[in-house]
Amino acid sequence: MRVLFKPETLVLVPESEAEREDFSAWRESSAGHVFHFDGSAGKGGALFDLGSREEACREPINIVFDQCDPQWLPITNLALTPFTLRGKSYMSAEGFWQGLKFVEERDRARIARLWGKDAKHAGQEQPQPREFEYAGAKYHVGSYEHRELMLEACRAKFKQNAEAREALLATGNRPLTHRVRRDSKTIPGVVMAEFWMRIRAGLNGEQEE
Repeated sequence: MRVLFKPETLVLVPESEAEREDFSAWRESSAGHVFHFDGSAGKGGALFDLGSREEACREPINIVFDQCDPQWLPITNLALTPFTLRGKSYMSAEGFWQGLKFVEERDRARIARLWGKDAKHAGQEQPQPREFEYAGAKYHVGSYEHRELMLEACRAKFKQNAEAREALLATGNRPLTHRVRRDSKTIPGVVMAEFWMRIRAGLNGEQEE
C-alpha cells in the first residue's frame, strides 16, 4: 500500500490485487466515516474509525414532520403515535395539543383522534384562549404549567409507543432541533427540542437536565 502525503490529505493507493480487494471492501464500509489519527508512538501511527460523520461530529437533527428523514418521523408531534394520558386516548401529541384550545369535551375528543396535518389544522381557526381547563385544573396559555402539560403528554407518548421510543433513542447523543418557518409563540421550537432531549436522557437512564 503506497501512502501519499498532501496538504490536509492522506492518500492511500493499493498496489497489489489483494490490496485492491481489501481497500475496496474497507472503502465501502467506511464511506462517510470520521477517523482519528494517533501518532503518539513516535515511529508510526494509526487511524481509528470514530463512526459516521453525523454521529462522530454530533450533527444536529431537525425534527419536522414534513422535512426530516422518515426514520425520525415518529418523534414528531404530528406522527401517528397512539398513547393514553390521564385516562384519555390520543392518536398524536399534536391532537392533544390542539385540543386544549377547545372548551367542549366533544371537540377535544374529535381532535384527539387526528394526526398529521389534520391534527395541526384542527385548531388553526380556533382562537387561542388566555386560559383553559384540563382534568379539573386551570392553565394560563404559554405558562410554565402549560408547557409542562405538553411535556407530560410527550413522556406518555414515548413511554407507551415503541415506534416513537425507538426512533428517539436512535438519535443517540446528537442535538435535536425543531426549526420551522413559523415558530410557535406558545411553545417555541427550541423548547420542544429540549423536551425531546430531556425525555431521551430519561429513557437512557440519565438524569434529565
